[in-house]
Amino acid sequence: MIGTRPQTPSQSMSAPVNQVLIVTFAFNEGVKIRATVERTVAAVSHDMLVMDDGSTDGSIEPLRQFPVKVISNQHNEGVGAAMKQSFDYALNENYDVMVIMAGNNKDDPEEIPRLLKPIIEGDYDFVQGSRFLPGGGHGNMPLYRRFATHLHPLLFSLAARKRVTESTNGFRAFRTALLRDPRINWRQGWLDQYELEPYLLHKTITLGYRHTEVPVTKIYPPKSLGYTKMKAFTGWWSILRPVAYLALRIKK
Repeated sequence: MIGTRPQTPSQSMSAPVNQVLIVTFAFNEGVKIRATVERTVAAVSHDMLVMDDGSTDGSIEPLRQFPVKVISNQHNEGVGAAMKQSFDYALNENYDVMVIMAGNNKDDPEEIPRLLKPIIEGDYDFVQGSRFLPGGGHGNMPLYRRFATHLHPLLFSLAARKRVTESTNGFRAFRTALLRDPRINWRQGWLDQYELEPYLLHKTITLGYRHTEVPVTKIYPPKSLGYTKMKAFTGWWSILRPVAYLALRIKK
């Protein structure tokens, strides 16, 4: 994939899958990040990375008893910035595939094989989890998120010129070779918050990589535990602007 322009994506992404890295992200997630790690190591045998984005609530140190890698930032830098660090780690350690999941225990680790299957069988490069496909589901979702998660795929589909049912769900798997394509400039500074996830999905589709969706569930934790850190307006714009910027060719 290295160079100014790779082969056609379907030709250049057919390598077998040998190493899979599961990555989850945490910032003051309390008991939720421990539950995420416990459930994941019990469900699958793949390597796992916890990317701690500057937590100060004491929730990270207990994770070191589990067979997982923990990387901690001194300060909170944003989920996109933390994700970039996980990308660098995966590339440096020669992982073939990454699985991304939430650190607040709303994704089901038992569904990770469902995300990996289309890639391992050699058919796809990027598998997006969708709570809106038959067999998927969601629960305890904040009202504004219900609106946003239905509107965003409509706008995204228009911009990417491919119909998708899900464009805001971070539960996904993809070949790390995508990250070596110079046309997917994921290191840009404006992708440090919630922008990186829709950016990567948009570039994957518009560059012709093999993308599909599989049904997954996403159950938000009780509000008493803090079910989301995304703000209603600033967070919405953060996750929407990659669609607008790429469609209008303001960014690449």
